[in-house]
Amino acid sequence: MAAVDPGQLSHRLDLEMRDDASDGQGGIVAGFALVTSLWARIEPVSVTHEEQADAAVFTVTHRISIRFRADLQAGMRFCKGARVFTIQAFHDPDETRRYLVCRCTEEGR
Repeated sequence: MAAVDPGQLSHRLDLEMRDDASDGQGGIVAGFALVTSLWARIEPVSVTHEEQADAAVFTVTHRISIRFRADLQAGMRFCKGARVFTIQAFHDPDETRRYLVCRCTEEGR
């Protein structure tokens, strides 16, 4: 991958982490809590589609570049309005701790 151009970090995203809560009956209600808002570059990489319960479901894989953060974890997610990008993996492309490139998936119907 080429060097990350900071001028291309033009999408404002919310970074969220998992924050489950008790449902009061011994179960868990899955939820997310806002960590921060940040600038990112979103690049679509691939798309697949399948049928689930008689509905077409597509999954788009994206490469999302952000400034380096030490607290990022797989399973966190980025949100842009109603769009949700789940972080599957990430890496520091040149090992300088300046940027992270995240492999994310987005599902839609």
